[in-house]
Amino acid sequence: MFHSNKLNRRRFVLRSVAGSLALPLLPSLMSSSIGNDSAVLETRGAGVGARRFVAVGNLLGFQQKHFFPKTPGKTYESTPLLEPLAANRDQITVYRGLDHGLRGGHFAVHTFLSGVLHHESKNRRDGNVTIDQFIADEVGIQTRFPSLTVGSEGGIHGGCQMSWTKSGVRVPPITGPAELFTKLFVSESPQRLAQQVKENTLQASILDAVQEEAGSLSRRVNHEDKRKLDEYFSSIRDVEKRLQGRRRWADQPKPQAPFEKPADTNTVDDLPMLYELIALALQTDSTRVATLEIGGSFLPQHLGIDKSYHSLSHHGNDEDVVADLVTLETYQLEQYSKFLTRLAGIQDGQQSLLDSTAVLFGSGMGNGSSHTNSDLPIILAGGGYGSGQFKKVASDGVGKVPLCNLYVDIAQRMGIERDAFGTSTGSFS
Repeated sequence: MFHSNKLNRRRFVLRSVAGSLALPLLPSLMSSSIGNDSAVLETRGAGVGARRFVAVGNLLGFQQKHFFPKTPGKTYESTPLLEPLAANRDQITVYRGLDHGLRGGHFAVHTFLSGVLHHESKNRRDGNVTIDQFIADEVGIQTRFPSLTVGSEGGIHGGCQMSWTKSGVRVPPITGPAELFTKLFVSESPQRLAQQVKENTLQASILDAVQEEAGSLSRRVNHEDKRKLDEYFSSIRDVEKRLQGRRRWADQPKPQAPFEKPADTNTVDDLPMLYELIALALQTDSTRVATLEIGGSFLPQHLGIDKSYHSLSHHGNDEDVVADLVTLETYQLEQYSKFLTRLAGIQDGQQSLLDSTAVLFGSGMGNGSSHTNSDLPIILAGGGYGSGQFKKVASDGVGKVPLCNLYVDIAQRMGIERDAFGTSTGSFS
């Protein structure tokens, strides 16, 4: 057992399945103590009809003039960037006017799924948690992987910024199809499984000790420090949930691999395989929440364009540069459309997997050339969002609708009884 005076002198750090838990500094004690100093079934049927959520985003936005229609409703005209979705038109809803009301250019792209800047999240109840992690915290215990985050560790802002936890920790991405395949289908060796059982037991013991010690501290601190400890207890509960999940799946077999392990090539050519593996993760009920960020490793050279993606985004309305960007963006939307078609072709009880899965597509960047984070390109498909409509909402003034309102609706459809998320003002209607 750790003694209170030792905890008062230093921050106890627990290495865990969620990273690390550090006991917060408690000024009200410092002054007195240191003198003002389900197993994934191989047969089909696991998770039949369960709600699922996938979010796909890129770092540099889309050409708004080539993306958004002009006519709201079901009779909206096609646009160059929506043309690849023609086969799935009845399964999608296109939104215009949604954003988070933020500025920051590249440094605000990480808010796409949260609505909250990282440096402004400290005093918020849920920090800058992203909607995927928010949902995974509620439903993730039901599957082997609470969520899957796929992306790259390259790019203009230092790696995938798609997913963030309540404690403000970036979720590191799975960086290619080979790693994702291994995670989904390759079982650990008996030796490694035995080691994991030992680690789980040790971490559970440490959690018990830390929680007991923190509990005794909570009776001797002031109101402000009590709030800090409450946040700490919340972090402990999150770790406990993840640890329970890891214990549950430790000795359960993974699904049988449907094909040989793929090799990593490049993000452009790997994109179809990443989508296929995410579809298989949903089909086998290995997870019900996934994100895919198309980031800094998406190189135009692999589509025959000899320029960097970032420099292209600063197009200055140069027609040739915009044409190159439309080529890149069209490819991304083509792969998204093929993913929707793939989900629509997988039976999930009495409906398709697409019917069970809300698939968000968009970006935290509105106009890459002018570095704006407003008027974001947003598409939602499947999962009850297949209205076949273009919905335009007020982008400013008293009628402005935050993008987080849509996230509240997504969470509620996932069965989560919360009426607020991020910077929401209600649920999208």
